[in-house]
Amino acid sequence: MFSFFRKKSPPEQAQAPTPAAAAAATTAPEAVSVAEPAPAAPARQGWLDRLKNGLRKTGSNIATVFTGTRIDDDLYEELETALLMADTGVKATEHLLQDLKRRVKEAKATEPAQVKGLLADAIADLLQVLQKPLEIGAHHPTVIMVAGVNGAGKTTSIGKLTKHLADSGLSVLLAAADTFRAAAREQLAVWADRNTVEIVSQEGGDPAAVSFDAVTAGRARARDVVLVDTAGRLPTQQHLMHELGKIKRVVQKAEASAPHEVLLVIDGNTGQNALAQVKAFDDTLGLTGLIVTKLDGTAKGGVLCAIAREKPIPVYFIGVGEKLEDLETFDAREFAQALLS
Repeated sequence: MFSFFRKKSPPEQAQAPTPAAAAAATTAPEAVSVAEPAPAAPARQGWLDRLKNGLRKTGSNIATVFTGTRIDDDLYEELETALLMADTGVKATEHLLQDLKRRVKEAKATEPAQVKGLLADAIADLLQVLQKPLEIGAHHPTVIMVAGVNGAGKTTSIGKLTKHLADSGLSVLLAAADTFRAAAREQLAVWADRNTVEIVSQEGGDPAAVSFDAVTAGRARARDVVLVDTAGRLPTQQHLMHELGKIKRVVQKAEASAPHEVLLVIDGNTGQNALAQVKAFDDTLGLTGLIVTKLDGTAKGGVLCAIAREKPIPVYFIGVGEKLEDLETFDAREFAQALLS
């Protein structure tokens, strides 16, 4: 489960609320953040177990490097190969190896098993730049635009996020702006019905127009969040990528400060191709966050290291399966430990 906590106002800003402000407080929550529960929480421990199982293929390929008895050049060469095979990328691999050698020297490590632990620390530090909570409530409504290629799990991730937001007492309005694919609208409608939230949809309509209507409706109905599901796009389809840019511009006409978040859903199984998608979509939309899905059973879990080194856009959530509880907030150290478990 995601936990939400309210940001406290600075003491100097505290003042007795007026009757009107008190009434508004019941419908307009302060900014909240999607953050990690305490590591010892049973639900979080269950999630960690699923994450470890999901990354086992990646981890086992790297772990074999540390089965020897000596810390030498051969170990580092084998580790370099294993990291590259895990789609860590050349830049991140070079960084990790240099950092690891420094840590080994400082720790005066003599056993390969010790090197494994130091590598986990190096990966956690590298991934720290990606760890950031998703803040909701600074704007009313908070408009979140979600993009991704077909098959990445975009609409399903939106449904899961909607569930957690709604369960936390936040009102959500969905925008079915993936008007080119009937199945996407139907899928989103199922999530809307399941979560008892409203949806703005139009068969065969213009995606930008649907998005505009949804943002306008979200503001008029005092919704906390408007989630805009856009059509799947390939970075090579420039005319379709331009359509995403149009949606963003039209959303800004409905609400000048929107979209407040632009998220990209990427499939962790695609490795370096996922990094290419991040770069392409960021160039078009100016991404603010990522959702990384389908990390279960992948041998390419190192791609987050590549993203951290080459395009450090925050990873708000990661997923290891299709179930609701298989999407969780990203924690750098948890991921590093799971990757090498």
